[in-house]
Amino acid sequence: MTQNVKGQLTIAACAFFWSTAGLFIKIINWHPMVIAGIRSLFAALFMIAAGRMGRRKRWGKAPRPAFFGAALSYAATMILFVAANKLTSSANAILLQYSAPVWAALFGWILAKEKPQTGHWIALGAVLVGLLLFFREGLAGGSFLGDCLAVLAGISIGLYSVLMRMQREGNPADALILSHWFTVIACIPFLFIAPPAPTAGNILAILFLGIVQNGAAGLLFAYGIRRVRAVQAMLIAVVEPVMNPVWVLIVTGEKPGVFTLIGGGIIVTAVILSSITVKEGNAKT
Repeated sequence: MTQNVKGQLTIAACAFFWSTAGLFIKIINWHPMVIAGIRSLFAALFMIAAGRMGRRKRWGKAPRPAFFGAALSYAATMILFVAANKLTSSANAILLQYSAPVWAALFGWILAKEKPQTGHWIALGAVLVGLLLFFREGLAGGSFLGDCLAVLAGISIGLYSVLMRMQREGNPADALILSHWFTVIACIPFLFIAPPAPTAGNILAILFLGIVQNGAAGLLFAYGIRRVRAVQAMLIAVVEPVMNPVWVLIVTGEKPGVFTLIGGGIIVTAVILSSITVKEGNAKT
């Protein structure tokens, strides 16, 4: 198995864990800034502990602008996405955030000089069509503010993927840990403005969000992004919105409709074909 294939598989696993976010954020009846802050606290502690247990190797120094830019952009993504999930429907938040592959392609071209290949553009078009079918009725009932925050989350995570990719000779996990501390600091005031209700359900849900959905997923992303281009990483991560109806089905029994199945099939096919057929330049091998 090549390093590039390993990168694709770990990004897919990361997206699988990411896909649980909307469901658990809805379950926790706390202020969105409190959720974002406490989730990041547990994620940072988990990643630090995992790094020590694994005797994490440092692969050199990352460019400072890319390092701090990645940390700030991911902190913004986490806060924006949690807020969007509270202010609009989960379908809206996920659909609008997944303009991310387009932003990743543009930022990657400008900042990392990784010009998208023809296969990437075809895949991006197919993903857009699939998402529109997938959430054919999903944009109904959302709030304007929540939808705007979801769009901003898409821009920030697209930028984040490129800046993380630019650290492939450094240690991307360090930027992730710093992003969690930035989020914690930004959210501290809201612990006093809107104190969380520490019920058993809320505590278990926030532990899962911090340790598994964000912490473990972050380590997988840091590993994978060193091995694939930013646009490819964001295309593979589109597995996340495809998985969301699966979690809804498991928890609520709600079955996906015909357009959901067709749209999801288009997305999965586009991602798989682009992963197989597009030659990855400048990837770690």
